[in-house]
Amino acid sequence: MDALPDKLPGMRPFLPFALAVGLCLTACTSTPATDAPAPDLRLETNAPIVAGFVIVDGVYGTELTAPWDVFQHTQGHAPYGMQVVTVAQTAEAVSTYEGLRLLPDHTFASCPPLDVLVVPSAQHSMTTDLENRALIDFVAERGAEAGYVVSLCDGAFVLAESGLLDGRQATTFPGDLEPFSRRYGARLAEVVQGVSFVHHDQVITSVGGAPSFDAALYLCELLYGKTAAKGVAKGLVIDWDLERLGHRVVPPASGESGE
Repeated sequence: MDALPDKLPGMRPFLPFALAVGLCLTACTSTPATDAPAPDLRLETNAPIVAGFVIVDGVYGTELTAPWDVFQHTQGHAPYGMQVVTVAQTAEAVSTYEGLRLLPDHTFASCPPLDVLVVPSAQHSMTTDLENRALIDFVAERGAEAGYVVSLCDGAFVLAESGLLDGRQATTFPGDLEPFSRRYGARLAEVVQGVSFVHHDQVITSVGGAPSFDAALYLCELLYGKTAAKGVAKGLVIDWDLERLGHRVVPPASGESGE
């Protein structure tokens, strides 16, 4: 998220840091689907897909509501659209950074199986949330079981802390690439800059903010097809065209099945 006091130190230019430590940070643009191997399709769409959104105090509104809107609207564009639910550590109300109060649908203990796990950014995603063992353990366990895991903005820090990004390419909020790389770069295959989102194996990491819609619409198109994704986007007044969008999809490793 931009224009937040706790993010201002992270907004300094990233290039000097990258040159100093020799990190492999690559700007990437989209590649037409006809020129690249299709990513691994990990979920069947002949039954409802359950998408669980992890919410904590201080969760940012855009990173929560943008993918929520996209996933919920698939119900009107596919025979079996997504069922969206919120999951929190306890049943108590959660307050977003912007002041909305939300009642979780499930707790970590009572959460049903999830096909898609979504981890939005929150005010403390880079600090105290990483010390919350209940949160990190839940994300690690449910993320390993889910067909897809999606992080928005600094939600990538939570994924990395849980181990879900080990050996994978990923991105996060542009202003926080430096601390992300410093803390987790050695465990990742690559920290990617200059893109809206990165899809590697079952994990999709997004820069957050308004591009949170991009990652969600991409997963919608992957699961339900281009027509459904364009239909959802039209309802949200978004001119959706994946081939014009800066993103990175890492094809399945040799020997794995693709779409």
